[in-house]
Amino acid sequence: MNSLFTAQHASAAHHHAGGISIRNATNDTLSRIVNMLDNLGLSSQIWLEHTRDEIRLSLSAEIFSQWTLGYDTLQLTSTANLSPFSNQSDLQREIWLAMLAAPVWLTFPDADELESNLRMRAEIVVAANQTQLAFDTEAIERPKDCWTYHEDTGFTVIPGHELIDALVKATQPGSSGNRYAFSCYRATEYVILLAVARELSRVNPALYARLQQQWQTRAIMSGKFHDVFLYELGSLSDPLPDHYYIPGDRVWFRNPDRLSSDVPGYEGSWVFYLGSGLFSNFWQPDRPFTLTAKCVEIHHWRNGVYIDDNNRPAMDESKVETLARETLADPQATALVLSSMHRLRAAAGSDIEGGCLDASREYPRFVHPHNIAINW
Repeated sequence: MNSLFTAQHASAAHHHAGGISIRNATNDTLSRIVNMLDNLGLSSQIWLEHTRDEIRLSLSAEIFSQWTLGYDTLQLTSTANLSPFSNQSDLQREIWLAMLAAPVWLTFPDADELESNLRMRAEIVVAANQTQLAFDTEAIERPKDCWTYHEDTGFTVIPGHELIDALVKATQPGSSGNRYAFSCYRATEYVILLAVARELSRVNPALYARLQQQWQTRAIMSGKFHDVFLYELGSLSDPLPDHYYIPGDRVWFRNPDRLSSDVPGYEGSWVFYLGSGLFSNFWQPDRPFTLTAKCVEIHHWRNGVYIDDNNRPAMDESKVETLARETLADPQATALVLSSMHRLRAAAGSDIEGGCLDASREYPRFVHPHNIAINW
C-alpha cells in the first residue's frame, strides 16, 4: 500500500474542517478508495484517516494551501495543471480535488455512493456543455415525436420512447438538430434528470423503470424536483465560501435589482459549475461565464429593461451584452460592479440590499437501492 496511508500520516494534524467522509468503511473499502486515488495519481495530495467504521479524506495541508487556499476552487485546474474539458480523467481529478477541499464533511454512506456521485457530477458537466437551448420565458416546446404536453402534467414522454433518449433529444442540438425553448431553471432540471437517469440505469434498474413510468404520466418539477432529487449544501445562515464550487454543482445567481427582476426569466440565473472557473451558458455554450462575467451580466440587466408593445417589462439582451463587454474591458468599471454584486445575496423578501452570490450548492441524492434517498 502507498506509504501515504501509514498510521503516522493518518495521525498528522488536520488543516481544515472538511473533505470526504465515507461511513460503514471496511478494509475492503479502504483498498477500493486507495486504488481509485492511485489510478488518478492523487495519492500524494491526500490526508487520510481510517477509524473503526469511517474513512475521512481531505487535501494535505500543503496542497490545500497551494491549490485551494481559502476554499477557492475556481483556479484549481490551472494550479493543478488539469485539462478537464478535453480529458475525462482530469475532470474526475478536478471533482475529487474540489470535494477534498470542502469546508464541511461531504458524507457518503459507502464507497458505492461516492463513485455514483463522482459519475453523476461528470455526467452533469458533459451534458451541460452539450446543452444548447432557445431562451424563451413564454414559449414551451419539446421534440414532438417523443414528448407531449398538458397543463396538468407538464411535458411527459410518449410511451415507447426511452426517457434518457428523450432528454438528450430535447436539450442537445447535436442529437436533434433543433433548439427548443426552455427557462434556465427547467433546463437545469433536465440536465440533472439525465445524469440521475443514466446512473440509475447502471446501479438501480428498478428505480429507473419507476422514473421512466413517472415521466410518462406526470413530470416532477420545480420545488418538488428539488425535494426529490437534490441535496443542498450551505444556507444563508451558514453560507459556503464565495469561491467554493465542485464541478456538477447547480448554482443560483440572484438578480438583486427590484425593477429588472420583475421581468419574467430575469429573477436570477440557474447554471452549473463546469469546473475550470466556468459556469454554463445554455444559450451560447461556447461562451461559458466566469464568476466575474456572470456578476457583470446580471448587474446590467437593470440597464436592459424596456417596456414592450404590450406595456410589459422586457429585456434588451443585445444592450446587456454590449454593456457587459464594455464593463469587462475596463478594470475600474469591473471592480465597481463587483463591489456591489460579488456579495452574498439577501434573503427573499428582505429589505437588505445584497449581491448576486448564493449561499448554497445543489447536487444529486443517493441512488443505490440500499441507500435510496430518491423517492416520491
